[in-house]
This record gives sequence, structure tokens and C-alpha cells, in this order.
Amino acid sequence: MTLHLSGPPNSVFRSTIKITGSKSESNRLLILQALYPNLTIDNLSNADDVEVMQQGLTVTKGEVDIHHAGTAMRFLTAYFASKDGADVLLTGSSRMQERPIKVLVEALRNLGADIQYQKNEGYPPLKIKGRKLTAQKVSLPANISSQYISALLLIAASLPNGLEIELLGEITSVPYIKMTLSLLEALEIKTTFKANTIKVYPFKTAEPKNVVVESDWSSVSYYYSIVALSEIGTELEISSFTPNSLQGDRILAEVYTHFGVETIFKGQALQLIKRSKAIKNIDENGHDIPLSLHLADAPDIAQTIVVTCFGLEIGCHLTGLHTLKIKETDRLEALKNELTKLGAKVKVSDKDLELEAGGKAKKDVTIETYNDHRMAMAFAPLAMKTTLFINDAGVVSKSYPDFWKDLRELKFKVTS
Repeated sequence: MTLHLSGPPNSVFRSTIKITGSKSESNRLLILQALYPNLTIDNLSNADDVEVMQQGLTVTKGEVDIHHAGTAMRFLTAYFASKDGADVLLTGSSRMQERPIKVLVEALRNLGADIQYQKNEGYPPLKIKGRKLTAQKVSLPANISSQYISALLLIAASLPNGLEIELLGEITSVPYIKMTLSLLEALEIKTTFKANTIKVYPFKTAEPKNVVVESDWSSVSYYYSIVALSEIGTELEISSFTPNSLQGDRILAEVYTHFGVETIFKGQALQLIKRSKAIKNIDENGHDIPLSLHLADAPDIAQTIVVTCFGLEIGCHLTGLHTLKIKETDRLEALKNELTKLGAKVKVSDKDLELEAGGKAKKDVTIETYNDHRMAMAFAPLAMKTTLFINDAGVVSKSYPDFWKDLRELKFKVTS
């Protein structure tokens, strides 16, 4: 499905949007609910990745196909490896079979897991025979996907002796690790996180507990972008969010002050208000100084930020993006390709991106999405500045199935 987008008829508007629960929190809680059935969950995400996780957790023998869902692949690998009696083939899309999982598999094998590669060494699909994992210490590199670490943390308390994890090197995406630990602690599971060592103590039975999933900060990033690209006076109210969020992408509230967007917490909602023009820094010679941001703790918002900068004709230098190479696509190369088509000047390495200031967006460029939901949604706000086409627009269902419907609610013109 290819969609043609143009922005709302009015450059200043006011509206309200409700976003479903965080995909990251939902999938963590589903694993915990499978281990501790007394847990009930409200405001669960309606994303494809969450539906895939729910379906996978109903299987104990046979094939589990998680399609493009990277979180489900990592979390279910650990879950099935620790589930005594499970006998599954865990597989996914062709892209999923190119995404590395060796670090997690080796850690689980060191704990006693029975996991075999079915095609290429270090990559899915995986043949997993569940068993009791009695070892209680493991080490793994900390500068790769934090989902490997969270996968181990989620099963840790269910192991007979708990688990001690030593993280080697600089830790990536710390907020996602802390999110996992906070959810464990909500079930009254004891944990400690000191220096580069995390301990989770054994825990057998949880008391009945209801958890309400906060709405998804990654999804709200696209509305930050829309407000930033609108005129002063635009207001959006989006629910449901809390000031003390567990999600790393909450730094959007701070980042988007650079673009003139103020965030106000109003009950369980966010108010996003375009207060001023974007800040453009100039050096003593009159040259633009690019906005510099280190996003190792929140790499999923990099695409949204760079597209916002391009729409505002601001340069940026984004670092800490090494994990974007192994996402649904190589997101850095994908960004370079599509922004260049629009008229931007972009450089990327294996861990950072530089965008020159001043490029104006061309009209009716077709954006390829590379089977990546965030490519579709990150570029959509550019319709505030130009008209564009989005190829394979249905890919948004991976994390935000209602995205195009919600844009229509904001009076975007979205046609196929």
C-alpha cells in the first residue's frame, strides 16, 4: 500500500490523540505474566509485535514464527530456553534471520540452555529445548542491544538460584534495562544494579497484581515532530503518560525544546505546544552550528529527530547510533538514502549521522520504508512542509496500527 500525504489545511491547529500502551513495556509484562500468572495487564499495546508475543507464549511445542518482531525473538529465546519441557523452532522473517542473536544464545548456553542454530551460525531460526537453568552467573558485552540483557533479566527470578549478570564494557540503552528492573520490582522481585553487575534474586510466586501500561513514548515522537514543524500556537493533547516514565524516549520532552515545543503534563496527558521558532545556533563566522545529540540511551527516536531537523532546515550531528545497523533495516543507510532523495545532504558512519543545514524538501518524493515501521512514521510529519508518498505504509502495524487513522483525525490528507 502506497499513501500520498499532505498536511492539515490550517498551519495552526488544536487536537487530541490517545495512544495505546508502550510496546516495550507490554512485551516485558507479557513474559512476566507467563511466568507469574497472578499478574494482570491493562492498556496493552495493540501493535503487531505484541500480538506475535501473545501468540508465541501459547506454544510449548512446534514452530513459533515472530515475523519482524525483534523484541519477541530475544525475549522468547530466553523464555523458551528456561521453560522446562518446551520444544520449539523459533523463526522469523528473512530480515529477522539476518539479525544477530549469538550474544544472547551464548549467554543462555553458559547457563545450561539447549539451543541449536538451524541455518547460519549466530542467527535465527533456533531450535530450543527448554530445561531448568541452574547456573547463576553469566557475562555478556554491554554495548550491543539492551534487549539481550532484558531477555535474561525477565527470566532471572524464575531460575532456581536467580541470576547475576556481569556487563562488559560501556552499557547501551540503560533506560531500557532500568525499565525491565522497575517492572520486576513492581512484582516485588528483589534486584540490585551496581557498577556493571546486575543481580536478580529468585522469586517463585507473585501476589495478585494489576499493572497499567503507560502509552508509548516512541509513538508520541511523531507528534512532537508534527508540532515542531507546525506554526506557533499549535497544541496537541496526547494520553496517557506520566512524568516519571520508565521509557528512555521520554527525553523527547527535553530534546524538542530545541525546536520550540513545550511539554506540559496535565493529569495523565501530555500537552505539546509550539511556543517559538526552532533555535538556530550560529558561530562567530555566521555559520550554522549543528544540533549535537548523543542518543545511545534512546536510539529509536533518531529517525524522527533527523527528519524534524531537515523539515526545519537545521543541521544536526547524532551520535550513539550503533544499534541502528541491526534493526528492521540498517536505519542509518535507509535514512541517508531517503533524505538524499528529498534534497538533504547527509553523511553516516556505523554509529553516527550528520545532516547539513538548509536543505528544502522536494515535493512528491516516494519514501521507501524497508520493512521498517519507524521509517514510515518518522517521515510522515514532513507532510507539514511538502507532499510525499510513503511506500508499504501498512508496515506501521508493527508498533502503531492506528497511525494513519490518527493522522486523518489531525486533518492530514492521507490517500491511497
